[in-house]
Amino acid sequence: MRTNDLLARLPKVDLHLHLDGSVKPETILELALEQGISLPVYDKDGLIPHMRVTDSCGSLIEYLGKFDFTTRFLQTGAALERVAYEVVEQSVEHNCRYVEVRFAPQLHRNMGLTLEETFHYVTQGLKRAGRDFGTRFGVIAICMRNHPCADNLEVIEAAAKFIGKGVVAVDLAGDEANYPPEFFREVFARSHKLGIPVTIHAGEAAGAVNVYEAVTHLGATRIGHGVRLRENAAILALIKDRRIPLEMCPISNIQTKAVASWEAYPIREYLDQGLIVTINTDNPSVSGTDITKEYRTIADRFAFTTPELVKLIMNGVEAAFMEEHDKGIFRQEMEAELTSLGVYN
Repeated sequence: MRTNDLLARLPKVDLHLHLDGSVKPETILELALEQGISLPVYDKDGLIPHMRVTDSCGSLIEYLGKFDFTTRFLQTGAALERVAYEVVEQSVEHNCRYVEVRFAPQLHRNMGLTLEETFHYVTQGLKRAGRDFGTRFGVIAICMRNHPCADNLEVIEAAAKFIGKGVVAVDLAGDEANYPPEFFREVFARSHKLGIPVTIHAGEAAGAVNVYEAVTHLGATRIGHGVRLRENAAILALIKDRRIPLEMCPISNIQTKAVASWEAYPIREYLDQGLIVTINTDNPSVSGTDITKEYRTIADRFAFTTPELVKLIMNGVEAAFMEEHDKGIFRQEMEAELTSLGVYN
């Protein structure tokens, strides 16, 4: 079996996938017409530059600017449900067996949706996709760094109502450099009290100290990105010792300039040092990527062997925010499928 064929056929997981970074341009066209929102152009290909970054993207801030365009169309229950469904539909095309879809509920309320309604429609879309495609999913609710504490506490409280009904964790995202994690201790103290698992975007647009803060004071049991972890050997050792998985998103990490170049990308170094690395897409539409492309890119650039790629996949299985009983069943399913491909023993 040729390597590219195998990469396409491998069952995969995606733990770091943003809803509003996954909208298809043809969906934007239809939603705009339905909602009476004017567009700069009215053809699918013409919309792509408004939704997708190029190699000339200069920073995380520039990258995040693309979401100002996409979120305008995700302000109704029908739009949220549709796009949530399509996220899974697109993932299934690349043999993704489990996805954790994250979204920031407060960004979808411009037309009057309550927080609970945003959760309802996103989970309904994912449940419908799960039934249609046989794919498992989890929802991660994002608190935004530039939002007031009160708004983020509302997200935590609303998320708590949907634990066991699709929501599996909460997150912190946005402008990391200007809003360090220590600003949010109160917010995530509340999530801890309510028993909601936490993942935090950290070590992406700022240094390793943010990873330390996220784990030791915000209670993160996973880290989004973490590419700058190697800037501090002691913090890297802590993350290794505590077995905190990293949700790495290779193509996005290069585009946001979290890492200067592929030559400097630390994924091989991290895996060789024993860190728990997972591979994810971040924002398929904004980055012009998919989960197979992510694996193909690291296989080509870092000479990962098939057993190493399988290890990365199974790291994702183990790191999933999933009940242990369900994870045990899922682990067996993944092992069986990998065994049938002759790549697991």
